[in-house]
Amino acid sequence: MSWAESDVASMQAALAAAIKAGAAGEVPVGAVVVLDDEIIGTGNNITISDHDPSGHAEIVALRAAANARSNHRLPGATLYVTLEPCTMCMGAISQARISRVVFGAYDPKFGAAGSVIDLSDSKALNHHFEINGGVLADECSAMLKTFFEARR
Repeated sequence: MSWAESDVASMQAALAAAIKAGAAGEVPVGAVVVLDDEIIGTGNNITISDHDPSGHAEIVALRAAANARSNHRLPGATLYVTLEPCTMCMGAISQARISRVVFGAYDPKFGAAGSVIDLSDSKALNHHFEINGGVLADECSAMLKTFFEARR
Protein backbone atom coordinates (compact mmCIF):
# COMPACT_ATOMS: atom_id res chain seq x y z
CA MET A 1 0.00 0.00 0.00
CA SER A 2 1.13 3.53 -0.71
CA TRP A 3 1.13 5.94 2.23
CA ALA A 4 1.18 9.72 2.24
CA GLU A 5 4.65 11.20 2.53
CA SER A 6 3.65 13.04 5.71
CA ASP A 7 2.44 9.78 7.30
CA VAL A 8 5.73 8.05 6.50
CA ALA A 9 7.79 10.98 7.85
CA SER A 10 5.77 11.12 11.06
CA MET A 11 6.02 7.34 11.53
CA GLN A 12 9.79 7.63 11.08
CA ALA A 13 9.79 10.15 13.94
CA ALA A 14 7.82 7.64 16.04
CA LEU A 15 10.37 4.95 15.11
CA ALA A 16 13.16 7.23 16.34
CA ALA A 17 11.35 7.47 19.69
CA ALA A 18 10.99 3.67 19.72
CA ILE A 19 14.74 3.30 19.23
CA LYS A 20 15.25 5.50 22.30
CA ALA A 21 12.95 3.24 24.32
CA GLY A 22 14.75 0.09 23.19
CA ALA A 23 18.15 1.58 24.04
CA ALA A 24 16.85 2.20 27.58
CA GLY A 25 15.70 -1.42 27.93
CA GLU A 26 12.03 -0.58 27.39
CA VAL A 27 9.80 -2.30 24.86
CA PRO A 28 10.62 -0.27 21.73
CA VAL A 29 7.40 1.61 21.07
CA GLY A 30 7.39 5.26 20.08
CA ALA A 31 4.73 7.84 19.36
CA VAL A 32 4.36 11.41 18.11
CA VAL A 33 1.39 13.77 18.06
CA VAL A 34 1.16 15.98 14.97
CA LEU A 35 -1.00 19.06 14.60
CA ASP A 36 -0.86 21.40 11.60
CA ASP A 37 2.14 19.50 10.19
CA GLU A 38 4.14 20.05 13.41
CA ILE A 39 5.15 17.48 16.02
CA ILE A 40 3.77 18.82 19.29
CA GLY A 41 4.44 15.77 21.46
CA THR A 42 6.82 12.82 21.44
CA GLY A 43 6.84 9.79 23.67
CA ASN A 44 8.31 6.36 24.12
CA ASN A 45 7.59 3.54 26.53
CA ILE A 46 8.74 4.30 30.08
CA THR A 47 6.83 1.63 31.99
CA ILE A 48 9.95 -0.09 33.31
CA SER A 49 12.09 2.94 34.11
CA ASP A 50 9.23 4.86 35.76
CA HIS A 51 7.60 1.80 37.38
CA ASP A 52 4.41 3.04 35.74
CA PRO A 53 1.93 0.74 34.01
CA SER A 54 0.46 3.79 32.23
CA GLY A 55 3.84 4.78 30.79
CA HIS A 56 2.98 3.72 27.25
CA ALA A 57 4.41 5.74 24.37
CA GLU A 58 0.97 7.02 23.39
CA ILE A 59 0.21 8.32 26.89
CA VAL A 60 3.63 10.00 27.16
CA ALA A 61 3.18 11.65 23.74
CA LEU A 62 -0.37 12.78 24.56
CA ARG A 63 0.81 14.30 27.85
CA ALA A 64 3.61 16.16 26.08
CA ALA A 65 1.25 17.45 23.38
CA ALA A 66 -1.40 18.52 25.89
CA ASN A 67 1.29 20.29 27.89
CA ALA A 68 2.62 22.04 24.78
CA ARG A 69 -0.91 23.22 23.93
CA SER A 70 -1.91 23.95 27.54
CA ASN A 71 -5.05 21.96 26.83
CA HIS A 72 -6.05 18.37 27.55
CA ARG A 73 -8.05 18.32 24.31
CA LEU A 74 -6.20 17.95 21.00
CA PRO A 75 -8.84 18.18 18.25
CA GLY A 76 -7.46 17.99 14.74
CA ALA A 77 -4.32 16.19 15.90
CA THR A 78 -3.00 12.87 14.59
CA LEU A 79 -1.25 10.35 16.83
CA TYR A 80 1.40 8.20 15.14
CA VAL A 81 2.51 5.13 17.07
CA THR A 82 4.71 2.20 16.09
CA LEU A 83 2.39 -0.42 17.65
CA GLU A 84 -1.40 -0.69 17.58
CA PRO A 85 -2.74 0.98 20.75
CA CYS A 86 -4.11 -1.06 23.65
CA THR A 87 -7.46 -0.41 25.37
CA MET A 88 -5.92 1.95 27.94
CA CYS A 89 -4.31 4.06 25.23
CA MET A 90 -7.46 4.08 23.10
CA GLY A 91 -9.34 5.49 26.10
CA ALA A 92 -6.75 8.27 26.48
CA ILE A 93 -6.86 8.96 22.73
CA SER A 94 -10.62 9.36 22.96
CA GLN A 95 -10.36 11.61 26.03
CA ALA A 96 -7.83 13.82 24.20
CA ARG A 97 -10.22 14.10 21.23
CA ILE A 98 -7.54 13.02 18.76
CA SER A 99 -8.90 13.06 15.20
CA ARG A 100 -6.79 10.33 13.67
CA VAL A 101 -4.55 7.46 14.79
CA VAL A 102 -1.91 6.00 12.50
CA PHE A 103 -0.03 2.93 13.71
CA GLY A 104 2.67 0.66 12.34
CA ALA A 105 2.61 -2.92 13.62
CA TYR A 106 -0.58 -4.75 14.45
CA ASP A 107 -0.83 -6.20 17.96
CA PRO A 108 -2.67 -9.55 17.91
CA LYS A 109 -2.54 -9.87 21.72
CA PHE A 110 -3.58 -6.42 22.97
CA GLY A 111 -4.53 -4.33 19.92
CA ALA A 112 -7.66 -2.25 20.46
CA ALA A 113 -7.79 -0.69 17.00
CA GLY A 114 -9.03 -3.77 15.22
CA SER A 115 -6.81 -6.74 16.10
CA VAL A 116 -8.50 -7.87 19.33
CA ILE A 117 -11.20 -5.21 19.65
CA ASP A 118 -11.94 -1.98 17.81
CA LEU A 119 -12.64 0.90 20.16
CA SER A 120 -12.21 3.60 17.52
CA ASP A 121 -15.89 3.47 16.60
CA SER A 122 -17.35 2.04 19.79
CA LYS A 123 -20.83 3.24 20.69
CA ALA A 124 -19.62 3.19 24.32
CA LEU A 125 -17.21 6.08 23.69
CA ASN A 126 -18.45 9.61 23.06
CA HIS A 127 -15.64 10.46 20.62
CA HIS A 128 -14.77 8.63 17.42
CA PHE A 129 -11.64 8.91 15.32
CA GLU A 130 -10.11 7.62 12.14
CA ILE A 131 -7.72 4.65 12.30
CA ASN A 132 -5.05 3.79 9.73
CA GLY A 133 -2.87 0.76 10.45
CA GLY A 134 0.17 -0.73 8.79
CA VAL A 135 2.30 2.36 8.06
CA LEU A 136 5.92 1.13 7.98
CA ALA A 137 4.61 -2.08 9.54
CA ASP A 138 7.65 -4.14 8.53
CA GLU A 139 10.09 -1.73 10.20
CA CYS A 140 7.95 -1.41 13.33
CA SER A 141 7.44 -5.18 13.61
CA ALA A 142 11.12 -5.94 13.01
CA MET A 143 12.16 -3.63 15.85
CA LEU A 144 9.84 -5.39 18.28
CA LYS A 145 10.82 -8.86 17.06
CA THR A 146 14.53 -8.09 17.44
CA PHE A 147 13.98 -6.72 20.94
CA PHE A 148 12.04 -9.75 22.16
CA GLU A 149 14.40 -12.26 20.50
CA ALA A 150 17.32 -10.68 22.37
CA ARG A 151 15.39 -11.07 25.65
CA ARG A 152 14.84 -14.82 25.20
